[in-house]
Amino acid sequence: MNVVFLGTSGSMPTDTRGSSSIAVKIGRSLVMFDCGEGTQRQMVKARVGFRREMKILISHMHGDHVLGLPGLFQTMSLLGREKRLDLYGPIGLIEYIKAFSETLGGPTFPVVIHELTGAGTIYTDEKINIKAIQSSHHIESYSFGIFENPRPGRFHPEKAEALGVPRGRLWHNLQHGKCVNFDGRVVHPEQVVDTFRPGRRIVYSGDTRPFEEMVKFAYGADLLIHEATFAEELSERAEEDGHSTTVQAADIAKRANVSKLVLTHISSRYPDSTVLLREAKKVFKNVIVAEDLMELEVELPT
Repeated sequence: MNVVFLGTSGSMPTDTRGSSSIAVKIGRSLVMFDCGEGTQRQMVKARVGFRREMKILISHMHGDHVLGLPGLFQTMSLLGREKRLDLYGPIGLIEYIKAFSETLGGPTFPVVIHELTGAGTIYTDEKINIKAIQSSHHIESYSFGIFENPRPGRFHPEKAEALGVPRGRLWHNLQHGKCVNFDGRVVHPEQVVDTFRPGRRIVYSGDTRPFEEMVKFAYGADLLIHEATFAEELSERAEEDGHSTTVQAADIAKRANVSKLVLTHISSRYPDSTVLLREAKKVFKNVIVAEDLMELEVELPT
């Protein structure tokens, strides 16, 4: 999994930070968290690509998280995209897409909009599950998690050969946790394959005050991407505006026992993010502040 931070600003973009958007490359497919203004240009700069199988997860219906959708759809249409795009987000997303499509012309490719009505699994396939929980902002808002399914353990061909299992389909079935029958015998996967290995987990807070359910939702995640709009001295302002501080985000990461914390949605009042990083590190050591076009590889657990 490769994570590309396309836009990392708070509500006001700056000369170095664009509006909120993050792309997660999972093989040949793409999952995006939010789509702020200018996202399609950042995708060009980051060489993300516009024709991939794609899902866009919208945390809430504030402009700095959705105003990139019209431009992105037009760019994709101009490039001749044909693949279906799935869009997930709060109630109101359908009306928003209809409104700008009526004015600008709708996308020339299929768009399926899934309006969320609460927490739960919103997408699943053989590789990943995507889950949503309601967060704590001024309007209906969601946090999202991408949870990779457990992977088969290491296969030991020498053990399969010693048991006389023919190569080919039977080996494949054992590698994927299935018993095989041959010559009147049964061989179980655990005889030739190590135990399943955990998949990778990425959690994105969206805009939110700190809330207790996030600790459980993100527990043990490989990567927690959490908003940190303000430094701790503005904690009262953060509460009023429905945001988190550096220290609050770091506290969530610490209690959730995540491997790495990335702070994003940085207010324009902080052209130098050093103070934010310094505050967060006092609470949680493995933390960085996101920058536009920064990339992170989430490695497979050993």
